[in-house]
Amino acid sequence: MPILSPLQQQIVDLDFNSKLFVSGPAGTGKTTAGVERMRHLLAQGVPGESILMLTPQRSLQEPYLDLLYSPERRAGGEVTPATIGGLARRMCDLFWPLAGEAAGFANPTQPPVFLTLETAQYYMAHLVRPLLDEGYFESVTIDRNRLYSQIIDNLNKAAVIGFKHTEIGSKLDLSYFGDPAQRRVYQDAQECANRFRQYCLEHNLLDFSLQLEVFADTLWKQDIVKDYLVRNYRHLIYDNVEEDGPRAHDIVREWSADFQSALLLYDENAGFRYFLGADVYTGLQLREVCNEQIQLQESFVMSEGVAELSEGLVDAILPTFEGKTKEEREENSSPLAIVQARYYPELLDAVVAEINSLISNSLISPSEIVILAPYLSDALRFSITHRLEAKNIPWRSHRPSRSLNEEPASHALITLAAIAHPHWSITPPKFDVAYALMQSIDGLDLVRAQLLTDIVYRQRDLQLSTFDQIKPDVQERITFSVGNRYSTLRNWIEEYRASNVLPLDHFFRKMFGEALSQAGFGYHRNFDSVRVAASLVESVKKFRLALESDLRGLQDLGGLGREYIQMLQDGVIAASYLEGWQNEDKDAVLVAPAHTFLMMNRPVTVQFWLDAGSSGWYERLAQPLTHPYVLSREWGEGRQWTDADDVQYSKEALARLVSGLLHRCRERVYLGISELGESGFEGRGDLLRAFQKVYR
Repeated sequence: MPILSPLQQQIVDLDFNSKLFVSGPAGTGKTTAGVERMRHLLAQGVPGESILMLTPQRSLQEPYLDLLYSPERRAGGEVTPATIGGLARRMCDLFWPLAGEAAGFANPTQPPVFLTLETAQYYMAHLVRPLLDEGYFESVTIDRNRLYSQIIDNLNKAAVIGFKHTEIGSKLDLSYFGDPAQRRVYQDAQECANRFRQYCLEHNLLDFSLQLEVFADTLWKQDIVKDYLVRNYRHLIYDNVEEDGPRAHDIVREWSADFQSALLLYDENAGFRYFLGADVYTGLQLREVCNEQIQLQESFVMSEGVAELSEGLVDAILPTFEGKTKEEREENSSPLAIVQARYYPELLDAVVAEINSLISNSLISPSEIVILAPYLSDALRFSITHRLEAKNIPWRSHRPSRSLNEEPASHALITLAAIAHPHWSITPPKFDVAYALMQSIDGLDLVRAQLLTDIVYRQRDLQLSTFDQIKPDVQERITFSVGNRYSTLRNWIEEYRASNVLPLDHFFRKMFGEALSQAGFGYHRNFDSVRVAASLVESVKKFRLALESDLRGLQDLGGLGREYIQMLQDGVIAASYLEGWQNEDKDAVLVAPAHTFLMMNRPVTVQFWLDAGSSGWYERLAQPLTHPYVLSREWGEGRQWTDADDVQYSKEALARLVSGLLHRCRERVYLGISELGESGFEGRGDLLRAFQKVYR
């Protein structure tokens, strides 16, 4: 058990009939106190099944789950870890006979089908693709998968914030000031959202937005549902309140009177999920339902130097208060180190050399180091991880919402699946097969993988010939150890092709368990690949369960596998899978986008910030079909979005990001600066200017 401060102990010892609102910056021990509060409740005999533990995102539950799954906890009922979305799904499933008819579903006597982000995009594509051929979104130049996801994002925001989905287009239109052609785009987006919602109601499909709307607008208002929840859950622990949406806050506000005790934890200067509808203002208003409030200020993470750096940077970005003078800051050892180079590859070399020095000198463990960038492209990820591997430094990475088809580990599995199912008529190109063999077989580099593929792979009939048929001199070049592993994999595929076809997720499990996870194969010790493979299996399983009742002309479950792979090849954005946030190989350097690291909500000793001159640290992504600030409760009805708003909100986003990162840094930040950035241009972004202002 951790040593607690007096204020933390006060939170833990909260009376069983009190409601407490705890606020403070990241790193002040709020979550630690929340975990110990849960331990205290269970130790005092409170039934676990009467405790509801809410977070906005499942990844934020990990500290609590570590306690619940630890061998030291007492036997008893299970605490319910949930998000508002997860709770809505459970209630829709449990009370479907009540919800189906009241919410206007066409077949309320038939069971519901719950959609993930991926399956929702699949159905959205099914509906929107014909409209694109009719001229919808003619002026929009983005990938189709991004177009589908932005329409779904609009529906989700309507549900999370609490307005009718039929008002999406008008809200965006009223706020727009510019080219009149854009107004047609909003009309098209509204039409697509309406058609998708109608299709869902006709076929008993519930995406996230419809699950939340049915729960909040229909089930929550039913006495039988509310009585069920009130009777089952008597104690609430709600962490990271500020990252949840207004609709979740509304439900908790109304529900709060029925809880015997409640602990609400609010992170100041946060709200990093604003692009998903997070609302810090409605979250802060929940303090009104609590009879006690505590504010934590003392950081258990930041050194004094890092704290002063955070204060100075935020003041440089948003000059709203007087920061300390340069002379006052110089009294402490600098928490900032500069890693500088002319070209970007040289910068990466210098960063990895510094990491190697820190680890080699036993100053720090790999798990206490994180490499951050505004975006983590394939090229940047490969460049960093290749350098780390060359120094034998363990690493792991996470890029949520990235298509599974773009991950090398899953792309290799998909390629092998296409070869094992020739009746799908999906013909992988030779390079994909070579890359799949390189990913799957230990000791096989890309040059020999391409040589092997050119010899054994017959693209026309999807056949792999035997290694024995290769000329002896070429066999020696490829090596017999690689040849034996290739033969094992080929024989496995041939045996499968001679057997009955399995559902695709079963196929992946079988191939992974019987071949690819064995010694000598690429997934044996590569935990990052294992994590991606686990996410792929879960994705396929949910896709199959969603479409089994709606085959739409597919001949069998094998046809679902073909349909899934074609969906991935269209670039569908991946849903969030818990395996991506949890990693067994935790003693490794983390390589991640900055916002992803923030949502992991864990401190580290050293942070490396790459491409400090990039505008990607604060600029919004181009989203022509949606707008995270306009589609919020704080945005005035009919108020137009101007360039001044764009500048102000960008500054606020940058200040929030910088503060959040530094509040999760114990000792030092290494700022990576190159004269020419990753894209080959000189960067002079606001983040770099803020650092220059602080240390001028």
